[in-house]
Amino acid sequence: MRRLAARGAAGDAGEVAAPAADSSDSAQGRSPSSWRLIDLCAIWDAGVYLPSAAWNGASSGVARRRLNEAERLSSVREAQLKQLEVTRPRVLGSRERGRVPRMARQPPPPWVHAAFLLCLLSLGGAIEIPMDLTQPPTITKQSVKDHIVDPRDNILIECEAKGNPAPSFHWTRNSRFFNIAKDPRVSMRRRSGTLVIDFRSGGRPEEYEGEYQCFARNKFGTALSNRIRLQVSKSPLWPKENLDPVVVQEGAPLTLQCNPPPGLPSPVIFWMSSSMEPITQDKRVSQGHNGDLYFSNVMLQDMQTDYSCNARFHFTHTIQQKNPFTLKVLTNHPYNDSSLRNHPDMYSARGVAERTPSFMYPQGTASSQMVLRGMDLLLECIASGVPTPDIAWYKKGGDLPSDKAKFENFNKALRITNVSEEDSGEYFCLASNKMGSIRHTISVRVKAAPYWLDEPKNLILAPGEDGRLVCRANGNPKPTVQWMVNGEPLQSAPPNPNREVAGDTIIFRDTQISSRAVYQCNTSNEHGYLLANAFVSVLDVPPRMLSPRNQLIRVILYNRTRLDCPFFGSPIPTLRWFKNGQGSNLDGGNYHVYENGSLEIKMIRKEDQGIYTCVATNILGKAENQVRLEVKDPTRIYRMPEDQVAKRGTTVQLECRVKHDPSLKLTVSWLKDDEPLYIGNRMKKEDDSLTIFGVAERDQGSYTCVASTELDQDLAKAYLTVLGRPDRPRDLELTDLAERSVRLTWIPGDDNNSPITDYVVQFEEDQFQPGVWHDHSKYPGSVNSAVLRLSPYVNYQFRVIAINEVGSSHPSLPSERYRTSGAPPESNPGDVKGEGTRKNNMEITWTPMNATSAFGPNLRYIVKWRRRETREAWNNVTVWGSRYVVGQTPVYVPYEIRVQAENDFGKGPEPESVIGYSGEDYPRAAPTEVKVRVMNSTAISLQWNRVYSDTVQGQLREYRAYYWRESSLLKNLWVSQKRQQASFPGDRLRGVVSRLFPYSNYKLEMVVVNGRGDGPRSETKEFTTPEGVPSAPRRFRVRQPNLETINLEWDHPEHPNGIMIGYTLKYVAFNGTKVGKQIVENFSPNQTKFTVQRTDPVSRYRFTLSARTQVGSGEAVTEESPAPPNEATPTAAYTNNQADIATQGWFIGLMCAIALLVLILLIVCFIKRSRGGKYPVREKKDVPLGPEDPKEEDGSFDYSDEDNKPLQGSQTSLDGTIKQQESDDSLVDYGEGGEGQFNEDGSFIGQYTVKKDKEETEGNESSEATSPVNAIYSLA
Repeated sequence: MRRLAARGAAGDAGEVAAPAADSSDSAQGRSPSSWRLIDLCAIWDAGVYLPSAAWNGASSGVARRRLNEAERLSSVREAQLKQLEVTRPRVLGSRERGRVPRMARQPPPPWVHAAFLLCLLSLGGAIEIPMDLTQPPTITKQSVKDHIVDPRDNILIECEAKGNPAPSFHWTRNSRFFNIAKDPRVSMRRRSGTLVIDFRSGGRPEEYEGEYQCFARNKFGTALSNRIRLQVSKSPLWPKENLDPVVVQEGAPLTLQCNPPPGLPSPVIFWMSSSMEPITQDKRVSQGHNGDLYFSNVMLQDMQTDYSCNARFHFTHTIQQKNPFTLKVLTNHPYNDSSLRNHPDMYSARGVAERTPSFMYPQGTASSQMVLRGMDLLLECIASGVPTPDIAWYKKGGDLPSDKAKFENFNKALRITNVSEEDSGEYFCLASNKMGSIRHTISVRVKAAPYWLDEPKNLILAPGEDGRLVCRANGNPKPTVQWMVNGEPLQSAPPNPNREVAGDTIIFRDTQISSRAVYQCNTSNEHGYLLANAFVSVLDVPPRMLSPRNQLIRVILYNRTRLDCPFFGSPIPTLRWFKNGQGSNLDGGNYHVYENGSLEIKMIRKEDQGIYTCVATNILGKAENQVRLEVKDPTRIYRMPEDQVAKRGTTVQLECRVKHDPSLKLTVSWLKDDEPLYIGNRMKKEDDSLTIFGVAERDQGSYTCVASTELDQDLAKAYLTVLGRPDRPRDLELTDLAERSVRLTWIPGDDNNSPITDYVVQFEEDQFQPGVWHDHSKYPGSVNSAVLRLSPYVNYQFRVIAINEVGSSHPSLPSERYRTSGAPPESNPGDVKGEGTRKNNMEITWTPMNATSAFGPNLRYIVKWRRRETREAWNNVTVWGSRYVVGQTPVYVPYEIRVQAENDFGKGPEPESVIGYSGEDYPRAAPTEVKVRVMNSTAISLQWNRVYSDTVQGQLREYRAYYWRESSLLKNLWVSQKRQQASFPGDRLRGVVSRLFPYSNYKLEMVVVNGRGDGPRSETKEFTTPEGVPSAPRRFRVRQPNLETINLEWDHPEHPNGIMIGYTLKYVAFNGTKVGKQIVENFSPNQTKFTVQRTDPVSRYRFTLSARTQVGSGEAVTEESPAPPNEATPTAAYTNNQADIATQGWFIGLMCAIALLVLILLIVCFIKRSRGGKYPVREKKDVPLGPEDPKEEDGSFDYSDEDNKPLQGSQTSLDGTIKQQESDDSLVDYGEGGEGQFNEDGSFIGQYTVKKDKEETEGNESSEATSPVNAIYSLA
C-alpha cells in the first residue's frame, strides 16, 4: 500500500463563498467574480496536511503511519520558511515592492503547480485600477508576433485594450500609418482595435503581408502592441520528377532523400508505400529529422515495397505525395528465406560482409549547433554498418540532464527540452557494432533572445509622491534598452523636470497630475525583442475594498491559511485586522500580517473560527470588510486499499473507508495508473470499496482511491498484480544438428507474475499430417534449451508452449524446418486383426504407422496369411493402406496373419503372428429339450441342451429366448403380442426370464446366436404366470369439509395383477407424540369413497390404504388429514369464515349469476313442456324428487340411465351422507393391457385397461340434491 497526501487550491486553505455584490460594488463598477482568483490565492496554502502534535498523538496507529510523511514535510517547511522569500507586490495600488516570505515544498502534483502559477500571476502582475477611475490605456489582448494565417479564411489581427475613458485605436503597417478607411476589405471591430480583412469579394491575402502595430490612445496616454509579422501560409506543390529505380548491393547503406517543397509553416514528413502502407522503421531503417529515409544496411526484403515521401501541411490539412522510389537489391543469396530474419548470424548466413560503422548524418567527426534559450535542442547521429550499429550519447565533462534529456528514433536522436545556458558544451554520439566503433562530436552553443529580469509595472502615485519604472532584461548577446513615452521616443518627448532617465530606470519626483502617460520599454538583440507598456497614473482616492463583502471562507483543520483583503487607495492605505470585533490588532503568535495586508494563520485550530475584519485607512478616509471563517475536519482514509495478487478470472475487492466532516459532501472516485478509472460491467463501485470481477491482465496496475470534498481530498494507493498466463516463447533456434537429434533454444516470454513451471515442445511434419501439431517432450520451467530426440526421415518444425500456475501460453512462432535422413522401419504396425465380413472372406486390418515411425519414403505393408496348423505356404501381398480382404475362404477357419512395414530404405523387423478367423455362417441347429419352470408371478427359469460346436458355424455368442404374451386371464383385456427377448451369453444351459406380466398366458422359443445372426428356432413352449399382488391405489385424497367428518377418495390400482377382492383401510388418530388406537376397515373392490366421523376435533388422522387379491395385500399409500383450525373456538372460527365469504362481492356476484341461470333453465323447461308433453309430469307434484328416490314407473326421466341411480341398499345418514355397504362385485369387469414393468424384487407393475359396464356411484349424493342442476329436476 502506498500513501499519498494532496490538497487542492481550495482544499489547502479553504473555500470562498462570496455573497452577491452589494449596491456599492455595483455603483463603483466592480465585478465580484473578477476578483475571485485573487481571493483564492489569498487563502492559498502549501498543499501538505499539517496535524498538530495533540491530534497526532490521539490518532490510531494507521493514522500515525499515514502522517509520517506529512510530519517530515512539515519540519522541512518550517526550516525553509525562515530562509526563502518570494517577491510580491506590497498591496494593490502600491508603488513599492515588499518581500513576502514563502515556504519551499516538495514537488507537488501538476495541478498544484498550475494553481500556484495562477496565484503568482494574479498577485505579482500589473497593478489593477478599478475601471470607474480614470486611467491610461492598457493592452489586454493581441496577436502573436509571428502571425501565420490560412489563405482560405479572412485575416484577423487582434488588438484589445482598456482604459477610462475608452481608448481609440489606429494601426501602422511596415512602420507607416495604415489608413483603414481607404481599403474596403479592411475594417475594425466596434469598441476594439482588432482588424478584419475580408476576402469574400476577392483579393489576394499575400498583398497584406507585412509588419503591423496597434496603438491604443486616450487623453492620458498611448499604449502599443507588439510588432506583429503577418504571413500567409503556403503549401506549394511537389515538383514533378521521374525517379529511376535505386540499385544497391545487399548490406550497403542507402539514403532516400525527400526534399519536400518549402512550406509555411514547415510540413510534417512521413514515409509510406504507394499503397498508403506505413514503412516499418527500426534501428536499421529510420527517418531522419530532415525527412530523409536512412538504411544502415540494405537487406533483400527491403525491395518488397516501394517508398514514397509524404508531406502534410498544417493549415490546408492536405497531404502531398512524392513519386515513389523503387528499390532493387543485388544479392548473393537470391532466396528470401524468412527463417533467417531472426537468425543470430543473419548477415553471414546471407553472404553479406560485415563492416565497421560510419556516419551517414552528420558527416565527418565533428560539427556545431546553435540553439536559443528556452527552445528544444535536437542532436542526431545516423550510422551505417554491418551488423546495424547501436548509438549511445554522452556529454563531455558531465552527465546528460536526466530531467530534460530524452532519446528518440531508436536512440539516434537526443532531445533536450527548455534549453538553458548550462546545456551548452560538447556532446558526442558513439556508434558501435562488433566490428568496431566511431564517434562524432557536436559543439552546442546556447544563445538567447531578450528575456525579462525586471519587467516594468504600472505605477500609481498620489500627487507629490516619488516613484520609478525599471526595465531590466538579459540575453545573448546583451540586449539594448530603448524608452518611449506614448509611442514616441523619449528623446523627442517634451521635457519633464520631474522625470529623470538613468539607463534602464526612469525616476519620478514630486509627481503631479500632468505626469500621467504610458511608457514603453523596448529591449532587443539579433534574436528578438521584448516590448512592455507601463503607465504612470497620479490619483487622489480614498480607500475602497475590492473583494465581495461578508464572504464565507471554509478551511480545513490544522492547515496554514492566508486571508487577503484586496483594497485600493491613493495615497497607499494602511491595513489592520481584527477578530470578532476585538480592539487589538492581529499580529504575532499564530498570526502574521504581511506588508501587502494579507493575514496568515500558521495553523488553523477550532478556536480560530470566527469573523475577521480588515480596515484600510489613508488621509482621505477608511474602508472595511469582513470575512467569516469556518473550520472543518479533514477528510481521511482510515482503511486503505492493500496491495493484492490475484489470478486471472478471480474477484478482487479494494477497500477504501473514509472519515470526513459531515457538513461537507464526500465524493469517492478511483484512478488507475493515475488516470480516471472507467467503471465497466466487470466492476462495481460502492461507497467503501471497489470490486473487480473476472480479473484480466489489463486490470494490473496501481489503483488510487480519491476521497474528496469541496475543500480537501485524501489519496490512498494500492497495486494489483494479476497472475496471468505466460507470454509465448520467442526466437526459436536450432543448433547442434545431428542425424537423430537437434538442440532447440528459445527465449522465455514474460511470466506475467506467475513463474513458469513447464515448457512443452511440440512438432509438426508436412508429409503425413501437415498442419497437425503433436507433443514431443516436456521440460521444467528453469531451462530454455533442450536436446530433442528425432526420428529418421521427418521434416520437423518445432514450437514451444510455456505453462504456469494460471495456464498455458499461446504457442511460439514455429522454428525453421529440419529434415532427418531416412532408415528402415524399426517397428511394425500394431492392432493387427483378421475378421470375416462375409461367410467366405477374411478382412485383415491394422493401425497405420505415423510419420515418426515411417523412417523413410513410400511406407508400405507386407501382409502374409495362411491357415492355422496346416503348415501351408504363406500367401503375401504389399499394401499401401491399412486393410486387405482375403477372399474364397472356408467358413470360420483360423488363420495366421503377419503384417510387416517396409520403406525405400528396407524392411522392418520380422513380425509376430496373429490369429484371425474367416467369416461366419448362420447356425444350423436349435437348442433341444427346452424346459420351462414358473418361479413366481413375474419370472420363469429355463433349461436346455447345448448344440454341437460344428453346427454353430462361427463363434457362439449367446443362447436367446423369444417370448410373447398370448393373452391375459382377466376377461376382456386386450394385450400386446409384441415379441420380447432374453439373452444368455456364452455356452450356458440355463437362465431366468423376468419382468413378465402376472396372470397371463405366454409362449416361448429359443435360438442359437453367433456373429452372423440367429439360427433356427426351437419348438414353442407355453406357460402361464400366476396371480400377483396389486399395486397401490391411485390418487388417494383426504378432504375435511368441516370439523365432524373426513372424506376419503381413491382410484383403482394401476396394476391389479389378478382378481381384486377388496381394499383395506387402516387409520389412527394422533396429536403430537400421542397416538390413538388403530382402526381397520375393509371395502369391496368397487368402492372408492369413505367418510370418517371424527370423535376428536383436535387430533389429526393418518390413513393407510392398500388393495387385495387372493395372493395378498399390495403396496400401501399413506396420507394425513389437514391440521385442524384453532382448538379454542373452532365453531366461531368456522362461522366467521363463512360470514366473511358471504359478505364478499365476488361471492354475491356468483350467487346472482347462478340464480339467473336457474331462472333461464326453468323458463326453457316450462316452454318445452307446454309444446307437446315430451316430459311427462309427475303426479305427486308436492313431493320433491330426491336423489334417493327410486325411478318412477310412469316414464319420467326418459333420458335417465342406469349409471345415474344410486347403489341399491345404500342408506342415508343424519348428516345427509350415504354410507356405502359391502358389494359382491368382483374384478372380473376389469382387464389389463400394455407392457408391464417390474420392481427390484420382480413384482409386476403393469398397466391395465378397464371396460366399465356401469358407472360408479358417487358417495356423497346428498350434496347433489342442493345443486342448481338437481334443483331443476326436482322442480320438473
